[in-house]
Amino acid sequence: MKSRDLLVAVDIGGTFTDITLQDAATGEAWTAKTPSTPRDPSEAFLTGVGLALAAAGREAAEIGRVLHGTTVATNLILEGKTAPTALLTTQGFRHVLEIGRADLPRRDNLWSWQKPRRPVPPAQVYEVPGRIAADGRELTPLDEAAVTAAARAAVAAGARAIAICFLHSFANPAHERRALALVQAAAPGIAVTASADVLPVVREYERSMATVLNAAVMPAVSTYVEKLEARLAAGGIAAPLLLMKSNGGVAGAPAIRRAPVQTALSGPAAGVVGAAALATAAGVPDIITVDIGGTSADIALIAGGKPGLTQSGKVGPWPLPLPMVDMVTIGAGGGSIARVAGGALTVGPQSAGADPGPACYGRGGEEPTVTDAHLVLGHLPPALLGGRMALDAGLAEAAIRAKVATPLGLSLEDAARGILAIADNTMVGAIRIVSVERGHDPRAFALVPFGGAGPLHGIALAGLLGMTQVLVPPTPGVLCAQGLLAADLKAEFSRTIARKLAGADPDALEAAFAALAAEAEAWFAQEAVAPADRASHRVALLRYEEQGFELPIPWPATAEAFAAAHRALYGFDLPGVPIEIVTLRLEASGRLPAPVLPQPTGGAAAEAITGHQTIRLPGGAVRAPILDRARLGPGADFEGPAILVQLDATTLVPPGWRGRVHPTGAILLEAATPA
Repeated sequence: MKSRDLLVAVDIGGTFTDITLQDAATGEAWTAKTPSTPRDPSEAFLTGVGLALAAAGREAAEIGRVLHGTTVATNLILEGKTAPTALLTTQGFRHVLEIGRADLPRRDNLWSWQKPRRPVPPAQVYEVPGRIAADGRELTPLDEAAVTAAARAAVAAGARAIAICFLHSFANPAHERRALALVQAAAPGIAVTASADVLPVVREYERSMATVLNAAVMPAVSTYVEKLEARLAAGGIAAPLLLMKSNGGVAGAPAIRRAPVQTALSGPAAGVVGAAALATAAGVPDIITVDIGGTSADIALIAGGKPGLTQSGKVGPWPLPLPMVDMVTIGAGGGSIARVAGGALTVGPQSAGADPGPACYGRGGEEPTVTDAHLVLGHLPPALLGGRMALDAGLAEAAIRAKVATPLGLSLEDAARGILAIADNTMVGAIRIVSVERGHDPRAFALVPFGGAGPLHGIALAGLLGMTQVLVPPTPGVLCAQGLLAADLKAEFSRTIARKLAGADPDALEAAFAALAAEAEAWFAQEAVAPADRASHRVALLRYEEQGFELPIPWPATAEAFAAAHRALYGFDLPGVPIEIVTLRLEASGRLPAPVLPQPTGGAAAEAITGHQTIRLPGGAVRAPILDRARLGPGADFEGPAILVQLDATTLVPPGWRGRVHPTGAILLEAATPA
């Protein structure tokens, strides 16, 4: 019987699907990259796994664990393709979703902003008599007949999913639990979810939205996971499927089917986890990550080697206050389309995606993209994916000339440089959000660019921000997949328990944490986590009295610790103002066996040169060596200009920067002169 020491991690992006196959016993790893298949993501999933197995000369039966980062739920929400959904709510609260919040999204125009259409229209919101008080007491019994009638009416109106969110159910979920059973009986086969199982915390709008979004993506995500499991079985892979959650941990397929909205930032979270693990191993714990794919760029700040979590996250225009890795996402990537409108050049957020892709892919795309600009300026080799995907420079030049250069009266090179400048400055603005706007000086951090396009932009972004260190991962294009290998099982359990911090009854707080611990133990059992691999820690979400937001403080929390955290984030504290405990949270994790780290091999930079290529810089064209990154061994150093090529990404090193290969295989790039 063959051993099952292989781990496979698959990250599906908008343009490419990335695969990492690793032997957990030896650390040997293989990577693969294949175009995504938006109509059926599981097709690219299995194609990529097959490519990785072929490269390794191994068999599917040897795979012991399958890890997956998915954007299925994210794309459904962003593209408005969720299932028709109905909402059951407490009588008198029909318009909670429609009212929402009074504030406008940042960066939107006060005079032109329009409230986006809600995922559930008022006609599909059903009021149900019954009332729970804020302290958990039942004020009015649940009208069970009304619940059944509402479920039947929703199905008759075309709903394929039903969300249940009653007032104050975080204090007492009895009404929601009963309504859930009644809906399942009245509408068998319909996806149904209750807020007590998604987000049992205060704030009706956010809790209702999270529950609605969870219900709305359940049919498609459940179908996708079931199809994927069937494809894996048909391919001879009997390993368990674990999916990445937005919090940077993984969970089994059954847990994801119940709460698929937890995967909303699945793929980007995996990249942050992978970058944090790599940077810590390289001795650079303070980093800013920028994951640039074909469609978007995801930016996060990591201090002390630990990714931060936020409960103020969003997916598109919608709040999603589930614990998730703290990051900013913008529509800027290799496939971002450049257009001239009203005499002005814009880049993104529209993307050419995987189909048809940039013009240079030769798949019918006619719009100029960021990738086309890089090719025109000589930043890319003639082919990608190890030579499997040839690039057509003529098509890239024709697209940029027709759509950008000629309309603006620019030369071809100036038009291409303009496209890249706009894309870079858009990303710099997002980096400032996670750094400068939160009290961090980006110059004190190293930049870690990854994703297929990240290393092409890394040094340009660092230069704009005054940063002098750039750390390029060994396989930047598949770091999200590799981050899956570094992830543990993870879940959070929260309960709102509003009271003053000073004078709070310690027994009541301990009882609340004990109840959360019981939920965590049930989760550990469901995920088959051995007792020795279980860990948890307590957090309290605190605020000054009457504030509208909270800060997470490790428990036992003190007024001094909260004041210090408030000062660090906002620059001030409020001495003498009472501090409130709003929510208690238990963060549980199950340790998974970590694979052995691969040992890089190779020699000096001179031995890695495979040719030369002309790079067109603002000051003129220069000849740059092309280095095969696989031939660069630990300690190898080189100076720009240079182009580093590998299967999953291309790294551009301009003049004025030098690089050295770290023992981890990462390349540390430093400015030869201060930026």
